[in-house]
Amino acid sequence: QVQLVESGGGLVQAGRSLRLSCAASGSIFSINAMGWYRQAPGKERELVALITTGGRTTYADSVNGRFTISRDNAKNTVYLQMNSLKPEDTAVYYCNARRGSAIVINYWGQGTQVTVSS
Repeated sequence: QVQLVESGGGLVQAGRSLRLSCAASGSIFSINAMGWYRQAPGKERELVALITTGGRTTYADSVNGRFTISRDNAKNTVYLQMNSLKPEDTAVYYCNARRGSAIVINYWGQGTQVTVSS
């Protein structure tokens, strides 16, 4: 099992920045990628950013150039630096960790609310 604990959400004005953190514990040796997803009211959960154990990153088009995902392996923590925030970035942000390739097992954090006011 993998446990994920997020922190860093909150209320911020448009154009400002926030940084989310996700600390992983448990059977983390088996994780091959971690990422952030978000879900706005009435919408499906969507991928925001992903980072593999090899350091390769993937971003949603809507955040590319504004958000940066990074990881601190010594702390088993993944970060999401969010700059130039927009009201449409408002959502609950979920940390994700996955293991496996042919069969993927996903683990989720409890979610943290990010609200961007105009």
